[in-house]
Amino acid sequence: MHVVLVSPYELGRQPFSLAEPAAWLRRSGFQVTCIDLSLQRLDGEALREARLVAISLGMHTATRIAVEALPRIRVLAPQAHLCAYGLYAPVNETLLRTLGIGTVLGGEFEPALLVTAQRIDAGGTVPTFQPTVHRSKIAFIKPDRSGLPALRRYAQLRLPDGQCKVVGFTEASRGCKHLCRHCPVVPVYEGRFRVVPAQVVLADIREQVAQGAEHISFGDPDFMNGPTHALRILSALHQEFPEVTFDATIKIEHIVGLGERLAGLQEAGCLFITSAVEAVDDEILLHLRKGHTDRDFEVAVALMHRLGIALAPTFVPFTPWTTVEGYIELLRRLVELKLVESVPPVQLSIRLLVPEGSHLLQLPGFRGLVDPFDPRLLGYPWRHRDPRLDLLQREVQALVARADELGMPRRAIFSRIWAMAHETLGGVPPDLPDHLGDPIPHLTEPWYCCAEPTEQQLQVI
Repeated sequence: MHVVLVSPYELGRQPFSLAEPAAWLRRSGFQVTCIDLSLQRLDGEALREARLVAISLGMHTATRIAVEALPRIRVLAPQAHLCAYGLYAPVNETLLRTLGIGTVLGGEFEPALLVTAQRIDAGGTVPTFQPTVHRSKIAFIKPDRSGLPALRRYAQLRLPDGQCKVVGFTEASRGCKHLCRHCPVVPVYEGRFRVVPAQVVLADIREQVAQGAEHISFGDPDFMNGPTHALRILSALHQEFPEVTFDATIKIEHIVGLGERLAGLQEAGCLFITSAVEAVDDEILLHLRKGHTDRDFEVAVALMHRLGIALAPTFVPFTPWTTVEGYIELLRRLVELKLVESVPPVQLSIRLLVPEGSHLLQLPGFRGLVDPFDPRLLGYPWRHRDPRLDLLQREVQALVARADELGMPRRAIFSRIWAMAHETLGGVPPDLPDHLGDPIPHLTEPWYCCAEPTEQQLQVI
């Protein structure tokens, strides 16, 4: 039986979310075609033959693209049973079922996906899985990346001197033990995380290095949820491939808590750490339940600098609690900490997303800040009490999009945002210092939680 796995978008990375289920299905004898819509168009021939089409919904942007693609998929694969899996599948279950999705899976979805395929192949009734979210431990196997576009076609690592490296992508764990209110991982995993055995992670890395990977990006929601496990993998990686570098995502809370123990990361080849700082306002951080303060952020910056590891902070600068003065304070802190070159400009335009199931909705009084759920946006819309903030967010977002097309340097974009923010407050922007920080290694596709699908992304449909 033919199964088609579809990834709408995975931040410019070769999708682990296709490679892992492909391995499960192929091991059981199924013919599997993988389609990555970030680089490929919907394959009409493969879809016509498919009895099962499963779509990976690991992020908001991917889900928006999938919603647009589903009518076309139903036309091209009229006989296929449709499945959606990943973080954004369970929280959007009601909407997805109205669009023709028959099976919705979250968490450790692979066993249920395999059972679905086996039932269809046997001509039986497709089971209705309860619960939709599966958190039981599973036996992870090495991902099967055959049939995916070559690594060289995906986002690359750009070094400060302009050189680029081919990037591989893997996961050493799933889920997260933290309960940040705005995080899409939390409604699915509810504070749990699962480690992928070190031998499976290393086998996956080994295969990608053989395919040309010179740098590995770990996609774990938090690489240090299990520090012993993570450090064991890094030690083995560096021993086998001393020339291969890596990056990972680590909470400020863990960076500060582990302190000098993180020196081993630099020795093992860590070039930069992504960390979801989100805000420099302690009250907003408390609303988001981030587990760190602005002072912790400052300590983490100093620690990473001392260890020789670049810190790439990410933010959600526009929230219902943001003020114009607070937004300017965020910009000022980036100047003060010399992080302007470390922050992709898109991070200064992000607006708080409130999807179905978000723990923000449990925050006392929060429902009074948002409008009813909008299926077109896949979230609860909100308007700021100060309309200047909504206007500024739109202007920053538009500026970042134009600047990206023009290839403007980060400093130039930041300078314009700095001026826009001060003008919104009715003041004259102070002159920026000459030194705003040094460029850091970064992936050519910036990390972000959510964004509107672009026309180019939708053309593949």
